[in-house]
Formats: sequence, C-alpha cells, structure tokens
Amino acid sequence: DKNKKNKYVLKPPAGKTKQIATNKWHWQAPQKTGLYPVKIMPPRSMDSITLNVFVMVPYSQLKGEYLNGYLIGQYSTPLNQSSTYKPPRGFIEVTKQNEGTYISPHFKLKQFLCKQKSGYPKYVVLKERLLLKLELILEKVNEMGYQYDTFNIMSGYRTPYYNKALCNVTYSCHVYGSAADIFMDENPKDGMMDDLNYDGNIDYRDAAVLANIIDEMDGKPSYSRFVGGLGLYEKTNFHG
Repeated sequence: DKNKKNKYVLKPPAGKTKQIATNKWHWQAPQKTGLYPVKIMPPRSMDSITLNVFVMVPYSQLKGEYLNGYLIGQYSTPLNQSSTYKPPRGFIEVTKQNEGTYISPHFKLKQFLCKQKSGYPKYVVLKERLLLKLELILEKVNEMGYQYDTFNIMSGYRTPYYNKALCNVTYSCHVYGSAADIFMDENPKDGMMDDLNYDGNIDYRDAAVLANIIDEMDGKPSYSRFVGGLGLYEKTNFHG
C-alpha cells in the first residue's frame, strides 16, 4: 500500500507530542535546557532523519554580564530598533558532551564557539540562516571541483565581551550569531588556508578564490535569501 509507505513516525526523547494529520505533528519541547534529538522515521524501516533540537537558556537568566559563570558581556541597545540587532532570545548551552553535535549536515556546534578562554558550560548564539548559507556555499564549492567536508570556522559567535576585547565594531554580526569567518583547510588539514589557486603559495589570493565563488552566487534565485556582507581578509597579527 503506497499510502502506508509514506507514513512516518515522530520520536522525540521528551516533551508532549500530538499528531494532527498524516506526517504532521505538534511537539511541545521540554522546559529543561538541553539537547533533544527528534527522530522522524518510517514505521517499518531503520532509515531516519534526526533533528537536533536545543532548548535554549532564556536571555532573562543573564545576571549582569554573566550566564552561569560564563562571561557574556552586555548587548547594546538595538541599532535603529532593527530586529537584526536585538539581544538574542536565548543561548544554546554547550557542554563537553554535546559540543560535537551536528547542527547541520556538515557543521558541528563546537565550530561556532567563541574563542574566549573558559570552562564548561559555554554559550552560543547561532542563527539557522547562517547554517543554511554555509551549507549552500559548501555545496557550490564542491560543485566547482573541490572536495571538502566542511569549512574551517575561524570565527563564529563572539560574546559582546570578547568582541569588545578585539576592538571590533559594536554591532558586529558575529555577536548576533549571523556571521562566520571561514577558510578551506583539507589538503593538508593543518589550520591554514589551502593553496586553492595552485601557485605554490598560501596567501590572500587563495582567500580570493573562495570569495569569488561566493560573489558569483549573488543574483541566483537559490541565493537571494542569503545576500549579505562579504569581506576578504589578508594576514594580520592575530591570524595567518
């Protein structure tokens, strides 16, 4: 029966679930902060899709500049009342146990952690749109003939405290979880940009190869929802 083959089952680890139609559910996540992998699977198959869902720590739990001992700093008054620069609704709590969680097919939670030194738990602000954008760029890179499993995220989320310590602009998109500084590092995997233009040198010209691939995506229908800032960085005192 074809209809039976198309019916799926939702299996959350906790919370309240109500099926409202075939392959449609209403799931109320638990109140407790943490990771809740939700499986969607056919009833007679081992195949499944896992959605890694995080219940965040509400922004209201920020005490001064700290959240459970982790230094966040202070979010500024929204710029021109723009929703882009409003303080986050909450923070993803990152532990040793969950930092390796895939939050999209090719990117792990730990890749976006702020570089400031601290113990666990750590906290991250991350917009889903950024992950979708990185996945689209990675797909395009591989279509161009490069074979990469992920990007090296040199800088993802930055707490307002850490962003200020770097003397960066107050309203940096990194503070709001919507920006990432990336480079390609697989051949060899050594923490440095790969020689993408095959001239025997590792320099800004290799970064330009990646920047040009992204720039050429501008104007394509599939990329229209992801248009934003694109910057090209040369070597600095902080990174190569």
